[in-house]
Amino acid sequence: MNTESSTIITLDLKQQVTLLQQMVEALRNDIYNGNLDANRTVFSLNQLGANLNRLVRQVSQLENDHNNLVGLTETGKVVNSTLELNDVLRLVMDTIIRLTGAERGFLMLRESNIPEAPLTIRIARNWEQESINPSEFAISQTVINRVVQDSQPVLTTNAQEDPRFGDQESIIAYNLRSILCVPLLDRDEVKGVIYTDNRFRAGIFTEATRNLLQAFANQAAVAIQNARLFDSVRRTLAEVTELKNLMDNVFSSIASGVITSDIEDKIVLCNRATEEILDQKRDQLVGHNLYDIFTDFDVELSQKVMEVRNSDQQMIGLEMKSRIPKRGLVSLSLNMSPLKDAGHLTQGVAIVLDDLTEKRRLEAQTRLFERMVSPAVINQIDPNQLQLGGKRTQITTLFADVRGFTSFSEQLDPEMLVSVLNRYLSAAADVVLAEDGTIDKFLGDAIMAWFNAPIPQEDHSLRAVRAALGICRSIFAIHRELPPAFHLNFGVGIHYGEAVLGLVGTEKRLDYTAIGDSVNTAKRIQENSAGGQILVSEEVYRQVADHVEVRLVEPILAKGKALPVVVYDVLRLR
Repeated sequence: MNTESSTIITLDLKQQVTLLQQMVEALRNDIYNGNLDANRTVFSLNQLGANLNRLVRQVSQLENDHNNLVGLTETGKVVNSTLELNDVLRLVMDTIIRLTGAERGFLMLRESNIPEAPLTIRIARNWEQESINPSEFAISQTVINRVVQDSQPVLTTNAQEDPRFGDQESIIAYNLRSILCVPLLDRDEVKGVIYTDNRFRAGIFTEATRNLLQAFANQAAVAIQNARLFDSVRRTLAEVTELKNLMDNVFSSIASGVITSDIEDKIVLCNRATEEILDQKRDQLVGHNLYDIFTDFDVELSQKVMEVRNSDQQMIGLEMKSRIPKRGLVSLSLNMSPLKDAGHLTQGVAIVLDDLTEKRRLEAQTRLFERMVSPAVINQIDPNQLQLGGKRTQITTLFADVRGFTSFSEQLDPEMLVSVLNRYLSAAADVVLAEDGTIDKFLGDAIMAWFNAPIPQEDHSLRAVRAALGICRSIFAIHRELPPAFHLNFGVGIHYGEAVLGLVGTEKRLDYTAIGDSVNTAKRIQENSAGGQILVSEEVYRQVADHVEVRLVEPILAKGKALPVVVYDVLRLR
């Protein structure tokens, strides 16, 4: 019942009361004056009774309208008391059924904002406040379509006899009688419908019921829209929170340190790796100036940050050293990029920080290792498949020993002695490596090397002889630079034969070396060579005879050999 109708009923009620008061007063006067007439009295009483009955009906209707308005107000409060969409829909349907006296109620909504989107049943309830099984969704689609199309409510007190719907299959098949369907409007756009019916009784719904339901539907539409917006915001918030948590996890798990600073060069964010690299907690970094953290190169860093901002370009591979209290001197690699906002305006700088300390230490160790072991050997070693033992192969072994070093060492202090020795050994090693030989080891003032392994070389014996001649030439060059007192010479011995090459030692300490009688023979030949002399075995000579000039010398009686060893003194290459 709307306000205008209530006003009309109220005015009519006042008139009825006034008329009754006049009739009672007239009847009282007739009794007082003795002017009673039987017929006239009966007529007056009948008239009074009729007016009283009409007054009772009007009072009852007004009371009913008042109760509906109160119920509508209270229901609006309840419906708008929650933003949980499912709770709102359930409250809406239960309230509708209670207000209208319907047997069933269905609330249908568009699942998207597209006007042509189909309506789907979101909730269905009965008069016992129970959810209806989907198998009972027997409703008139014709009525619903008309409400959606016209944006106006539809009321039929007996659908079976209503000329608008009586011939519809759904009306007949489902035995539908009283139907009331109103639109859910939001800014004059149909967002859904409320459909109520009674399959057993006709005339349940009235115009007043329709008006009441439409008024409630307007409130419900707002409540549903608010609940939908809240649900959408909550889902978006959940997605954003999930994405933020994911980004936080990714940010924290990045192996490289990440620092972001604002336009004033204050640190805004940093990840866990940054804390570990700089050995400082987040609260010691965030909010502090970049240059207070990197004090060892603050001036240079300030210039680079300014350059990144001004050029709007990345800077990659900036390497610096910084002293960290608990870690000492560390090597750091910095990659810097301008940090932009949604409007592509630079708001600071993002720095990716990598700790190169361990890498640089390993590189230094590798360089030292390469000076001790032939690069060819290093390339042949697989750290994951290191096993003790070796394999047989044919190699040419070279030993070169500094002659007279023992007596020479008695004349110098240790530091000078090591300096001079290293100069001679370095010259010999450079020549061997130039011929792709493998330096096995340094033995005090001697060097041991071999050829034809780990990489096969067809001319390995010739390479060894060329290396020996190169050692002699390099010695002459050293003599031109050093005083006569420091002039030393190598005695060289070379032999060809079978040896076992592999790893010797323990899992904690390994040597990649050559072992066998041929190696021992090369060592014995070298022991019998004079300073500046190159002695080769007969096996080697047969390999290089066409390329060298030699002089046959007396066979040597090598330690551990039953027979003398035939040797040749190499003079020069042909």
